[in-house]
Amino acid sequence: MRMLNDTFNPRVIRNYKFRIYPNKEQERKLLRWLETCRRIYNTALAQRKEAWEKEKRSVTRKEQQVWLKEAKKENDFFKEVHSQVAQEVLFRVVRASSGFFRRVKNGETPGYPRFKGKGRYKSLTFTQFGDGLGVSFQNGKLKLSKIGLVKIKLHRYIPCTVKTVNIKRGSTGKWHAVLAVETELKQLETLPGTAAGLDVGLEKFAALSDGCTIENPRYLRKTEKRLKHAQRSLSRKQKGSRNREKARQKLAGLHTKVHNQRRDFLHKESRKLVNAYGLIAVEDLNVKGMVKNRHLAKSISDAGWSEFLAMLCYKAEEAGSRVVKVNPSGTSQECSQCGKTVPKDLSVRVHRCPHCGLVLDRDVNAARNILKRALEAA
Repeated sequence: MRMLNDTFNPRVIRNYKFRIYPNKEQERKLLRWLETCRRIYNTALAQRKEAWEKEKRSVTRKEQQVWLKEAKKENDFFKEVHSQVAQEVLFRVVRASSGFFRRVKNGETPGYPRFKGKGRYKSLTFTQFGDGLGVSFQNGKLKLSKIGLVKIKLHRYIPCTVKTVNIKRGSTGKWHAVLAVETELKQLETLPGTAAGLDVGLEKFAALSDGCTIENPRYLRKTEKRLKHAQRSLSRKQKGSRNREKARQKLAGLHTKVHNQRRDFLHKESRKLVNAYGLIAVEDLNVKGMVKNRHLAKSISDAGWSEFLAMLCYKAEEAGSRVVKVNPSGTSQECSQCGKTVPKDLSVRVHRCPHCGLVLDRDVNAARNILKRALEAA
């Protein structure tokens, strides 16, 4: 979920993802659209790059809209793509260019926008939803202008107004429709209930201050042997061959399965916590910096801490619960009972305080310190 403003605003955008099943003709047309949009993107990006290198000026979106209008008269492929979808490609170029200049201004590693290679452009966006517009629902199917009625599996209720629809093709060739829905978020008071500190880890996915723990499923580690076998099989295939494409899809399918398993686990656990506690205290972790540790990077990525904390925050916001982030420094070394520092290596999994005699699971001790800091800051 994405808040439209930093301050409280009842208008919220949520994404609902559904599987769609285009027939062979519709899929061929969608693939042609993706290729055409890729060409529009690359041409628009090249125009901006050339204008800056030669004239030191930025090409405006209106200039490129005029170019696209003229290009449609000369190119039948450009004309085939729905106008909303083609125009949205130019917005993507604008966002990519703006991001580049923002990073330059902030002194970050800029990373100039990349041209899209074949097969690298994977989504089409219809910016208007409704009868007579680019996309709508009709007879239980998704009606895409110039494409037709596409079978869609509506496995969940859509509560409010659909704003945009993004048609995506996955690495395994499956198609999905991502509906951006605008809904209202009520101003809720914090729900009454117990407070809990949460310490995420690698041996256990998380430990709570009340002693409960969540086991780490390690989906990537469990599938690692199959992934390595599939990767070796792919590397032996001749480039451009059908067998290589089959091997690539098999490898992509394994990665997709791991991704889906992880997201399902994170959604369920974050929902359980939000339903159980009125206040949840967590560490304000710099996960991006932590994954630079080559010994722990794979395990941290497999756990999905960043995604989990993001889910926890938006679910708590909807439920009227609070998520409080605290400084993570020293939460594992400090005794939660007497406050004394008890140094210990990462391999030491039990906290034993020589000052007050507290013996406790290391992660539960850290969770209690996290909760204590959150309550002190409140």
